[in-house]
Amino acid sequence: MSGYLGYLSSPANDRFAYICKDLKPPAMNVNRKVLTLDEFTIQQLREFPHATGELSSLLRDIGLAAKRVNVEVNKAGLVDILGDAGSVNVQGEDVKKLDVFANDQFTGVLRHGISCAGVASEEIDDFVAFDDEVSKNSKYVCLYDPLDGSGNIDVNVSIGTIFSVYPRLSPRGTAVTREDFLQPGVRQVAAGYIVYGSSTMMVYGTRRGVNGFTLDQSIGEFTLSHPDIKCPEDGRIYSVNHGNFFQYEQAVQDYIQICQRKNKSNGGPYTQRYIGSMVADVHRNLIKGGIFMYPPTIDKPKGKLRLMYECNPFAFIVTIAGGRATNGKIRVLDVEPTELHQRSSLYIGSSKMMDELETCLNPA
Repeated sequence: MSGYLGYLSSPANDRFAYICKDLKPPAMNVNRKVLTLDEFTIQQLREFPHATGELSSLLRDIGLAAKRVNVEVNKAGLVDILGDAGSVNVQGEDVKKLDVFANDQFTGVLRHGISCAGVASEEIDDFVAFDDEVSKNSKYVCLYDPLDGSGNIDVNVSIGTIFSVYPRLSPRGTAVTREDFLQPGVRQVAAGYIVYGSSTMMVYGTRRGVNGFTLDQSIGEFTLSHPDIKCPEDGRIYSVNHGNFFQYEQAVQDYIQICQRKNKSNGGPYTQRYIGSMVADVHRNLIKGGIFMYPPTIDKPKGKLRLMYECNPFAFIVTIAGGRATNGKIRVLDVEPTELHQRSSLYIGSSKMMDELETCLNPA
């Protein structure tokens, strides 16, 4: 007997089969103590019998878009999706190809869902009102930075998505208006971010708390990994672009020097950590304790970060988690926006470190 049949009947193969006869494939171990994002949002919904479920549905839609973006982020080096798209966004910055893809995914998923009446994105000039009847009757609008830190795409550094959800002000059944999007951050009903890093993690907060979900690639689901996140009231990390030190006002320079002089005898030492991707920087400080600063500079006296797409969502999350966020003068969440792409400075982090900063920014 020859060929494949001969191989099966060979003495060597018989011995191999005898050795392996007791081997069985391992049983699949399903941990039912771990909640998926869908299960968690449904569980939360059950605690409010009169809730419509629209916010839960919207958060699950965002999770779906994030999974689609995650796939492309993970293979970005293998396909023609890295680099510039050849255009400039409303902020005057080069648009990366992956920025465009991420924006299309979030816009498309929310447009085809049932819980969002319209969107505004850092990547587009104006808001988009969804004009189908289901969307017109939806309760919420969503604003997002589809891919924060995109300058790091080509060098494989963590990037992310930031989003916030507001209740619409215009009557349901009509198309949303600009006023639906120009609301102070304190009116957010939910905000969150997704980090595309060594693992992909989605963190979102509502007024009931902040929870983190890590994407389990084996089942393709976000699973609850960081329940009830609390920002430590103190920390040892300060995050700021030292390259702009001499562009900052004197009060900010004074605080940075205080951080540099910290040692074991006066509450330190502090460590400077700055990735250049706001999602990654603020996420680390939220988990470990720390302060993130993006002050105004001589060149950008109003600040550089976007109030609606970056500052408000993170201010909401960190505040709910027990930290604080200001623009150097007032609480970020209390700022009345006047433009969709309004700029702002931002100081955000652990409460005791924020107290220390404010002794420099607002001396008695």
